[in-house]
Amino acid sequence: MLVLENIISDRGSKYAVSGAPCPDEETARALIRTLCQRKKFAKATHNTWALITSAGPVKNDDGEAGAGMVILRMLEREGLHNHLIVVTRWFGGKHLGGDRFRHVQEAVRIYLAHL
Repeated sequence: MLVLENIISDRGSKYAVSGAPCPDEETARALIRTLCQRKKFAKATHNTWALITSAGPVKNDDGEAGAGMVILRMLEREGLHNHLIVVTRWFGGKHLGGDRFRHVQEAVRIYLAHL
């Protein structure tokens, strides 16, 4: 799993992005469990993710309403199937409003640039 830490920081919130080839939702959940074995990621406020499989799209906001859909749309635009992308956020104490979606998009762009 490719993990890119400390890629975005805004008003105390910090972001990371991770991903790996992934054939299905079950494997995605296993990969996220493995990621969360790292203490830092286990303590994250949100680990939002999305994946497009042969069975269809799968997403999880993990409390960051709408973030999974942002990731999913970017996967669809790229035509990237069977690849999990996870955007992790550590909340910094100040609400970011709509900027949080911009940060999720930027995190995914950074990840895609490393493929």
